[in-house]
Amino acid sequence: MASKTLTDLFHDQLQDAYSAETQLTKALPKMAKAATAADLRAAFEQHLAETKSQLARLEQVCAQVGCDPGANTCEAMEGLVSEGEEVMDLGLDPDALDAGLIAAAQKAEHYEIALYGTLCTFARQLGHQQAASVLHQTLDEEKRTDERLTRLAERGINRKADK
Repeated sequence: MASKTLTDLFHDQLQDAYSAETQLTKALPKMAKAATAADLRAAFEQHLAETKSQLARLEQVCAQVGCDPGANTCEAMEGLVSEGEEVMDLGLDPDALDAGLIAAAQKAEHYEIALYGTLCTFARQLGHQQAASVLHQTLDEEKRTDERLTRLAERGINRKADK
């Protein structure tokens, strides 16, 4: 068996990212529907639109570096999506549900931030500067989404859930 290289690992991680984003395109509409706070619902809907753009960017990067985007299943995101579904099934009051949805979404965002940070580093190391730039755009979006969710939690949703 031939040794695997950083390029192989890069491709594997790109495939994980593609799988993760694909899973989120299915999970985010459910989360938006479950959200009771209008601003949280809007955040999920906005992130769904971004996620669809992120999938297109991943396809672009995969084409640039010679990688089949759909060859892996991201088990980490499967677990995070499952945890989000568990939150929705807990029978929480509406405010606590919104707090739980934010927590579940931020777990996914933090995973994606780590994943895209790694992808950017690998792309630069491998000399794929254009791919690194495209991946960094997604990394920035994931960070902004996480920050928006934090603001929603801290500026009202968690306070309402604590009553």
